[in-house]
Amino acid sequence: MRYVLKSAVAGLALLAAGPALAVERISAVHAFPTTLVYTQSFLAFVEKVNERGAGVVEIEVRGGPEAIGSFQQADAVRDGVVDMAYVPGSFYAGAFPERDALVSSNITAIEARENGGIDLINEIHQEKMGVYYLGWFDSGVQYNLWMVNEPRFDADGNLDVTGIRLRGNPVYNAFFTNFLGAQVIDIPTTEVYSALERGIVDATGWTEIGLIDLRWNEFVRYRIEPAFFSTDLGVIVNLERWNALSEEARTILQEAAIEHERESVEALRERRDREIAELEAGGMTTVRLEGEAAARYLQAGREENWARMRGLMEQHPMGLKHYDRLIELFYDLDAAR
Repeated sequence: MRYVLKSAVAGLALLAAGPALAVERISAVHAFPTTLVYTQSFLAFVEKVNERGAGVVEIEVRGGPEAIGSFQQADAVRDGVVDMAYVPGSFYAGAFPERDALVSSNITAIEARENGGIDLINEIHQEKMGVYYLGWFDSGVQYNLWMVNEPRFDADGNLDVTGIRLRGNPVYNAFFTNFLGAQVIDIPTTEVYSALERGIVDATGWTEIGLIDLRWNEFVRYRIEPAFFSTDLGVIVNLERWNALSEEARTILQEAAIEHERESVEALRERRDREIAELEAGGMTTVRLEGEAAARYLQAGREENWARMRGLMEQHPMGLKHYDRLIELFYDLDAAR
């Protein structure tokens, strides 16, 4: 009888522990520091998943670039070192040159989800990298060129960057070097504050939001319009890990991602307006290219990135398989006119 009771108690204990053991845990990292607005957006998505997926699926955030370097995170997901990463496609462009469709885009994830663009990006990620593209977050935020000193223009109204020490970045280097003729210095985001402080660079590209989080506004005083490009921040998941998840867990993750794609567009539009107003109140001057000079500036940025995408795609076994379709899905020519 004593043996039977012990067995029954043990069985009840296993039953009680069952749900906790059944939770599917996903390890995750993010490319930028926790304080940055984009990371905060990702963490809001994580919170949503963990609340909705209680007892089913949980995302465990291990940290940012201090845990795994920003440019190594995509490889870490592919290799199964970590299950998930929130990282710009530009940070793994060697494996994913199609990122320039996102970078050059003038639509948001809302439209790209509806027209099949994100499904195509997911297909390419799976085939080329062995990762699942869960969602394009924080889309629709554009870039500006930010400068310490007052900008100069040539006789045709084009921006003159002669002698300017410009911080480079994989997102916009093709545009800045091939069209503007700039000499760029590649510096990680986490080191730009120090580079501005020490005068190593006196201009940088950055999105319309987040400058205050990074405190770069302590040094830069001019914002160049028009804005260009789009953020290409996405969530990728190791494909084997994704396929091993239960259908319920995958559904929770995917539905939350699609919701966050839309919500982040709306939230960051509001934040952009607030931050630009705050920067201008603090002394930031907005300088605008006009007329044909502005049109050339935007056209060159778009076409230089498409050319870069084409050249890199040609070096991959898949070749130009999706080139035309990517431009069709991610760029609205009517909106650009």
